[in-house]
Amino acid sequence: MMNLMRFRPKIVDAIKGYDSHTFIKDLSSGITVGVIALPLAIAFAIASGLKPEAGLISAVIGGFLISAFGGSKVQIGGPAGAFVVIVYAIVERYGVANLILSTFLAGMLLVTMGLFKVGNLIRFIPVAIIIGFTSGIAVLIGLSQIRDALGLQIDKLPSDFFSQINAFVRYADTASLAASLTCLGTLALIILWPKITSLLGRLWKPITLVPGIIIALIAVTIIADFLDLPVETIGSRFGEIPNSIPTPKVPALDWETAKQLFAPTLTIALLGAIESLLCARVADNLSDDKHNPNQELIGQGIANIVVPFFGGLPVTGTIARTATNAKAGAKTPVSGLIHAVVILLIMLMAAPLASHIPMACLAGILLYISWNMFDVDEFKRLKQFNITYKFILLGTFFLTIIFDLTVAVQVGLVLACIFFIYRISSLTQIEELELPEDFHSDDDLALPDEFDLRDTVKAYGIYGSLFFGAIDKVEDLIDASNPNHKVPKVMILEMHQLINIDTSGIDALKALNKSLKKLGSTLIVCSANAQPASLMARSGFIDEIGEENCLNDLPSAFLQAKKVAADACKLNVGS
Repeated sequence: MMNLMRFRPKIVDAIKGYDSHTFIKDLSSGITVGVIALPLAIAFAIASGLKPEAGLISAVIGGFLISAFGGSKVQIGGPAGAFVVIVYAIVERYGVANLILSTFLAGMLLVTMGLFKVGNLIRFIPVAIIIGFTSGIAVLIGLSQIRDALGLQIDKLPSDFFSQINAFVRYADTASLAASLTCLGTLALIILWPKITSLLGRLWKPITLVPGIIIALIAVTIIADFLDLPVETIGSRFGEIPNSIPTPKVPALDWETAKQLFAPTLTIALLGAIESLLCARVADNLSDDKHNPNQELIGQGIANIVVPFFGGLPVTGTIARTATNAKAGAKTPVSGLIHAVVILLIMLMAAPLASHIPMACLAGILLYISWNMFDVDEFKRLKQFNITYKFILLGTFFLTIIFDLTVAVQVGLVLACIFFIYRISSLTQIEELELPEDFHSDDDLALPDEFDLRDTVKAYGIYGSLFFGAIDKVEDLIDASNPNHKVPKVMILEMHQLINIDTSGIDALKALNKSLKKLGSTLIVCSANAQPASLMARSGFIDEIGEENCLNDLPSAFLQAKKVAADACKLNVGS
């Protein structure tokens, strides 16, 4: 019976010996990342087709629970850019109520995955698939912001790629100069801010700690409001943002609806698991820690179970905010708890002010984030990689853009498996071995002088893995369709470099033995390692060839082959 994951959040061990110095570090980093997370939570919610408060609620509740129950020291959870495209598509197709239900079910699935230690398996997803779908999502996020970046008068933006392109072309004449300049100004300020701080930092060093996104958000909002620019704002589209946490509501759950939501639920759970564990690995490198992947999945699951009750969207680990948290000096998950409290306090005290933020400003922030999500360097280096890597990465990338993430990951994994099987099967080789020089007619065997045992014995070495993708190598040892093919009286299979064998490999060996027996020949195996030897014995293969024909080393196999070949020769001479 499989042992379930032991529930032990990282915070339990992290707070041992907790002191004031550690708290000051966590407080400073928590405040920093909380301020950064605020506009991102609003932007991701709006880009997902939800109200701004959904993002804030998710950042507060989801971020708190992920830090409290997760398996990483400095991981920061909340709404993520990777979810934008997925959530938008679910909202458009199934509605907000079913998004809430999907998120709840995905949380249950994540907890189950953590309990059954599936977190250890997520790392086996090829990096080509991860880069492909992450870059594909980045393109889709950037594309979804063109409407607000240009101020296009599109009432409802479609969720699929080609429909969006068509909508942009149709409504291109409704573009707003004010919105375009607002977006460009936001981007320019974010991009140029590091250079500005390098100059101003000589006069006042704390200015270097202020993120460019915050400066751009505040400065552009003030300028747009002061100049009374004709741009759409959060308030004009959604109204005033509530400055309180809503009363929790139980999502309606029925089996028929749940069955229809299987695909979106799986997508949310899979993406949340991949994103959070990737983020946790980044956190390990930045904080010199080692996360618990299964506990992290449980923490993510708990957060996604609770958040829907308050009308939030899916949450996961966020790489940018986690990196900021670690670089700001965070020591324990307490910084993540503080970050959630900071967002809550700002929401309670300053939520009405957020209604003045221009939509074009948020679009500029998301365009910057999507550009950072897109792995430009990896695409530049594609020519250095083999065709398999290119095919999987580009296939996942284009499938993510044209179809959706679920299709992209499924197809990507299938392609990765097929290419892996092909590669491993190509590494599996069966080569003929030379017989010893003294392997000839022996006086003790009383054979005719003209008879040479080397004419009746063939020895082969098997290298690699004898699995379902490589059994053709065994099948090719006998060509039954070729009448000129000479079948030896004794065939030796030397297995000391055979790494492993599966049931298909066993079936291939049994078929080979059966064919040899029909032709009056004998099969001998030798030097098998532990796994092949165990499976050959348990499958009954050893009983079929006879224990006397299963030897420990090659010299013993040669002696047995001489005896079997000699006996066969005497029978032929006698007859």
